[in-house]
Amino acid sequence: MLAIVLLAGCADSHKSGLSQQPTSAAELVGAKEVDPAMRERIALALGRDADEKALRDALKQRPENVDAAIPLARALLARKCPNDALEVLDGILSTAPGDLRALNAKAVVLDHEGRHREAQELYRQALAAEPANPMLRNNFKLSLALEGKTETGGANPAPQADGPHFAALSRTSPCGSGPEW
Repeated sequence: MLAIVLLAGCADSHKSGLSQQPTSAAELVGAKEVDPAMRERIALALGRDADEKALRDALKQRPENVDAAIPLARALLARKCPNDALEVLDGILSTAPGDLRALNAKAVVLDHEGRHREAQELYRQALAAEPANPMLRNNFKLSLALEGKTETGGANPAPQADGPHFAALSRTSPCGSGPEW
């Protein structure tokens, strides 16, 4: 009976006093009737879109701008758009093929998508250029662990899932800790 009442209420919503015109997001941000949590989500979404646009504009002006590409890729991954993130990082790597930060960022996205072997190849490429880089070494070990392997040779310490290398992703990801960008 309750389900019928609820459905009937939905069917007759056009007869109620509710406005049929959509309310703009900008109006919703300042509206008093909107739930405060919803208002915050709307404000964050508006800010995110503006940030992404600014980062995309920066990349259009300077396609080799790693400082714009990595935050944009991080934002795209947080929005569950990993293919878009990979596209951005591929663009950077085409203009700066050996950039360690871009290689690491792309490997992080690949690991996130379960493409560990591809990620590990990028970590190896970056580590060949800078073998002592602790962030790359740690992320490489995490990738191996995610795939269920262990690194052969060397007595290197275990990857640190709670160390400072994970702060960057945990700030943007609702899932907690992960590799550093």
